[in-house]
Amino acid sequence: MSERWILAIDLGNGGPKVAVVTLNGEVLRTAHRPVSVQIGLDGSATQDASEWWDLLREAARDVVAASGASGSDLHAVAVTGQWASTVPVGADGTPAGPVLLWADTRARDLVAEVVGGPVSVAGYAPQKVFPFVRTTGGAPTPSGADPTGHSLLLQRRLREVYSATRVLLEPVDYLGLRLTGRAAATPASMTASWLTDNRPGAPVGYVDELVRRTRRDRDRLPALVPTGSVLGPLLDSVAEELGVAGGVPVVCGIPDVHAAVVGSGAVAPYDTHLAVSTTAWISARVPFKRTDVLHSIATIPGLDPGHPIVANNQETGGAALQWLREQIIAPDDGLLGGGSGIGAEGRAPEDASPSYEELLALAAGAPAGSEGVLFMPWLNGERSPVEDKYLRAGWLGMSLRTDRAMLVRSVLEGVAYNARWLFDHYEKFLKRPVPRLRILGGGAQSDLWCQIHADVLGRTVEQVADPRHAQLRGVALWARICLGELTLHDVPVLVPVARTFHPTAAADYRAGYREYVKLAGTLKGLYHRMGPTG
Repeated sequence: MSERWILAIDLGNGGPKVAVVTLNGEVLRTAHRPVSVQIGLDGSATQDASEWWDLLREAARDVVAASGASGSDLHAVAVTGQWASTVPVGADGTPAGPVLLWADTRARDLVAEVVGGPVSVAGYAPQKVFPFVRTTGGAPTPSGADPTGHSLLLQRRLREVYSATRVLLEPVDYLGLRLTGRAAATPASMTASWLTDNRPGAPVGYVDELVRRTRRDRDRLPALVPTGSVLGPLLDSVAEELGVAGGVPVVCGIPDVHAAVVGSGAVAPYDTHLAVSTTAWISARVPFKRTDVLHSIATIPGLDPGHPIVANNQETGGAALQWLREQIIAPDDGLLGGGSGIGAEGRAPEDASPSYEELLALAAGAPAGSEGVLFMPWLNGERSPVEDKYLRAGWLGMSLRTDRAMLVRSVLEGVAYNARWLFDHYEKFLKRPVPRLRILGGGAQSDLWCQIHADVLGRTVEQVADPRHAQLRGVALWARICLGELTLHDVPVLVPVARTFHPTAAADYRAGYREYVKLAGTLKGLYHRMGPTG
């Protein structure tokens, strides 16, 4: 291949994806490397940032070689990925300890000192949360599962790691450091820290009062630069290892929600996309700053100063189907019917039997509504539209007639019901109806799942082409915007729609949805009495 290209990196929860992307956003070749995750009964959720870096370099070398791209034709490097996670980095630029993931809740009691009080709503004391909401649009989560909680955990309980830490970085900024040698962040990448003034026209910088309220150490915060900046040139040592040209621009990393906006092609104000990745969310660029504390929906720093992005998150999206396949349908536990190589860490090839395609074909044979079987996808608690880490997944309504096809379909429907639950509050947040939305992410590869979402939401759903790699496409196009070669207005024509799904069986899901929206409230007491279960 003798044309300019972009090296796009997406550091998802399941590990780094690396792609060779043309300047027009065509994803030519990808490579993915799964990473391990440690989940503890104490609320811990950690990964190893050194493993990220080692696997990313391996994947990058492989994808460049397999694509036939000329290393000398590399145009830029672009990074997106998970956010609200914390990498403690030492003075030598390497990890000082494990990554504290967005799901790590060990600091729940410590964050209560920051945002809680005797009189609280959803874990927030109004007088403590108001300064955050007024300035940033959001606030640290009472669950402790964000950078505020992570910093407190390191300071108070992981002191040895903290003393060896020079700077606390978000994942995309950590990769930026490894690629360029420069530790810096943007208002977009630092969103979940809630330390920047996100009001229109505000200067880029940390707010001293909020740094004090969160008890963050100013000296351990990264330098802040505007979103859309070029972080620096690719280090020659890294370029040589990857077999590409050194000195090309590396664009400051952006969270996956930002990359998804661009990758969806729905970039006009209020144009909405639904991502069904490991987690799930619904978002759009909007011309206002607003916060719904009760339902964990807020506007966050966007791709440009005039248009924030709506942020929310459902903790389990496509991961529900992954869990079903790897932990229930055919785990490698030695029992008859297992042994397929599918295991808890998700390292099995995706075409190992039963593959996702086989499970989806099985689900297509089950009736819409799964004969009343309801699946609650709260495998890791929930964040939007309720903030409750105690909620847990489960099935209701099973009988002797319930078979595997209905169980699989009920998981697909449960994720869609959960999206509808959020979507109802999302439309109220926008203060306008949303007649159609784009769908992307790994879950959007399934036509069946797209149709189920159209029916449950009662809206037209547009499946973007190559939905699994939409964020890679998005961050590659974003790099060109940062370099001044494109504008957001140029993006829609570069993101084709593969198929359009109209609601055809909405009536089959109305009764199920009516019951679904009651379940969190009905079961909350049970789960809180039982306590966290990992």
